[in-house]
Amino acid sequence: MSVMRRASPVLAALLLALATGLAAAQPAPPADRPAEQMPPAPPPPGAEPSPSPLKPGDAFGLEVMLPERTMVYLKGHTNWDTAFDTLVESFKTLHAFMDKEGIATNGPAMTIYTQTDETGFQFQAAYPIAQTPANPPKGDIAVGPAPSGKALKFVHRGSYDAMDTTYEAITNYLDDHQLDAKDLFIEEYTTDPATSNQDKLVIDVFVPIK
Repeated sequence: MSVMRRASPVLAALLLALATGLAAAQPAPPADRPAEQMPPAPPPPGAEPSPSPLKPGDAFGLEVMLPERTMVYLKGHTNWDTAFDTLVESFKTLHAFMDKEGIATNGPAMTIYTQTDETGFQFQAAYPIAQTPANPPKGDIAVGPAPSGKALKFVHRGSYDAMDTTYEAITNYLDDHQLDAKDLFIEEYTTDPATSNQDKLVIDVFVPIK
């Protein structure tokens, strides 16, 4: 299955480090005691086996159709350590441009992840708009179609840093259901990331599927 996952570089590095570290730290079992009888290693501190707590009615794997929309967006690149701050600044820059040009939003802010690796990711910070402006912007800010079509919707509640756990659960969901996702995913912010409490974000994750 080919799918670009936001957390995969982080999780891969973390899992490799844990496997190497735990293997080195675990003593060899006594000769008279089979390895399978050894107690399992404790989970790493703070490990969560499930996504952030959801509320009744929150979607997790709900099939939806993303409508055709026009968006104005700011292209950028950032590393994982400064991801949230970079996205917030991108939305502020984009909003200032839209206010100056008199472009009205037609929905919540969203981040479209276009490429990821172990160090960071490329993205489009975007706002949907009702109509194309008369004088389209140039440079890093542009106007174009938002992703549309069949997708799965997953809700995340909590901090941006805690999304690794949600994406791990999404990955497991896709694997369990043998679903093939496109190399693209979208975060749509029900709460404004620039003004909301960072520990109480509500983010809809959309995973376009083939």
